Amino acid sequence: MRLTTVSLLTALGLALAACGSSPGSRAVSGGLLGAGAGAAVGSMSGNAGKGALIGGGLGAVGGAVTAR
Repeated sequence: MRLTTVSLLTALGLALAACGSSPGSRAVSGGLLGAGAGAAVGSMSGNAGKGALIGGGLGAVGGAVTAR
């Protein structure tokens, strides 16, 4: 069950990762999606807050550096 949930969240996050037309908006959307996915994965390992921080940071950087 958990693997299915994580797989679904990952697929949804990747599908929405390209949303946004400017680097700033992609950084925000990537950060929000990364924080949500990180919290979900982190809750399974026992630390949702740390997962959200790591996922949000990585999502924001990934969204900022990707092309339109």
